[in-house]
Amino acid sequence: QVQFVESGGGLVQTGGSLRLSCAASGNTFRILVIGWYRQAPGNQRELVADISSSGGRTNYADSVKGRFTISRDNTKNTAYLQMNSLKPEDTAVYYCNFPSLPSFGSWGQGTQVTVSS
Repeated sequence: QVQFVESGGGLVQTGGSLRLSCAASGNTFRILVIGWYRQAPGNQRELVADISSSGGRTNYADSVKGRFTISRDNTKNTAYLQMNSLKPEDTAVYYCNFPSLPSFGSWGQGTQVTVSS
């Protein structure tokens, strides 16, 4: 399985920004769609953004569209999530994995994002 290490979370005020990173092991990363997920306490894990293997196509959940930007650097086996105009409802643990083959990736520890009002 591909291992993921997420980083970049923290505590920010409403309207602030954070940039998350997802480092993947191995070279399979570069041939698969990668997605960012989040899970808030008491909620199911949800997919918030994904990006094609080449980086040419992206998709976003309605709740983050226009505020978050997903990108990837296949030379570094790393995906990123730029989060702007953060809201308290964005508070969650953020993870990355392969949306089409989640069993191929091993869920990491995630990175905590907390947005204060």
